[in-house]
Amino acid sequence: MFTTHGVELVWGSSETEIAFFNRTTEFPPTVKTTAELKSNESCGEQQTLDLDLTKTVIIGMMLSTITAVTVMGNTLVVIAVCVVKKLRQPSNYLLVSLAIADLSVAVAVMPFVIVTDLTGVWLFGEVFCNIFIGMDVMCCTASIMTLCVISVDRYLGITRPLTYPARQNGQLMAKMIVSVWLVSASITLPPFCGWAQNINTVGVCLISQDVGYTLYSTAVAFYIPMVVMLFMYYKIFNAARKSGAKHHFTTLPPIQKGCPDPALATVEGLCMHEMKNGAATEELSTLSSLLNRDRRSASIFRREQKAATTLGVIMGVFSFCWLPFFLFTTARPFIGGLLCNCAPVWLERVLLWLGYTNSLMNPFIYAFFNRDLRSTYKDLLCCRYRNINRRLSAMGVHEALKL
Repeated sequence: MFTTHGVELVWGSSETEIAFFNRTTEFPPTVKTTAELKSNESCGEQQTLDLDLTKTVIIGMMLSTITAVTVMGNTLVVIAVCVVKKLRQPSNYLLVSLAIADLSVAVAVMPFVIVTDLTGVWLFGEVFCNIFIGMDVMCCTASIMTLCVISVDRYLGITRPLTYPARQNGQLMAKMIVSVWLVSASITLPPFCGWAQNINTVGVCLISQDVGYTLYSTAVAFYIPMVVMLFMYYKIFNAARKSGAKHHFTTLPPIQKGCPDPALATVEGLCMHEMKNGAATEELSTLSSLLNRDRRSASIFRREQKAATTLGVIMGVFSFCWLPFFLFTTARPFIGGLLCNCAPVWLERVLLWLGYTNSLMNPFIYAFFNRDLRSTYKDLLCCRYRNINRRLSAMGVHEALKL
């Protein structure tokens, strides 16, 4: 996403460079081969990865494993929500959209990046280059923006459980998902509409390094969603903290030592058999009221704490994976210009794949915090397809009785 693919372009003069970017010249730039690049440097750094056979095999296996696990994890999310009735809720539609975006990255982007990284040359033609860049930008942006919308959805669900309609309204949630994909697609349109043309020629596939387009695309695809996610995390964290200070849970006094049967002990520590029927009924009513109030308070508190923890982990992983790459991408046109990449090529590729691993992590993060997803994953991986819904319902009843 927003990155260089292929070999280095060599330009003769500034006039030729400007003419090529404006599409006013018929003289193509000279393209260096991989062998020539290994013996030449641009801005003090090599422009291709110098890999022997052993390194190529090891790196290829590592990247292929990342791709395969990403496909498996996100496929499990889609199947789980589609198969399990308990998971077919409007709020989980966002998880399906996120899984589809991450799955698209793994299927339509990662394999071509692996081949290009290992060979150092774009091998898939000029026409497919624009399609590839569009898929790369759109799918990665959709994944990031869906994470942003999920954070807003969780915040509204916690702070406005009675008035927030999206959790009960599948159509509204579907409109939110469509909006995410439309905004993501809009970032890919400028290169197709004459602004910020991509560079695609023999052996080279490079997204436009136009400064204006770079600022626009990185802001919409990353910086704005990240600011929104940080704000939502701050609001949820504050709500959980205030909830913890507001909800005081009742501590029942110890059972009276003289009571022969603990089951007969009352809230004041008296024995039930020593009380009249009217006093016992009143005692039980008071105890039941206290327990119901504390149960509701504990449920609200746990939900808010879980939302804060989940969003905190998502924010941490998201920032760790994507922030270094987008800082690098934003700074590159200002530091190296349109044509010169002064950063080590290995650094560029490591930061790119670090961003791609966010697509691998997402399904496992949500499964870690969602018992129903974990259970469904286990059943699907163990090929226990029958009675999945019945087992989840039984688990839900058991958890409710424990409260």
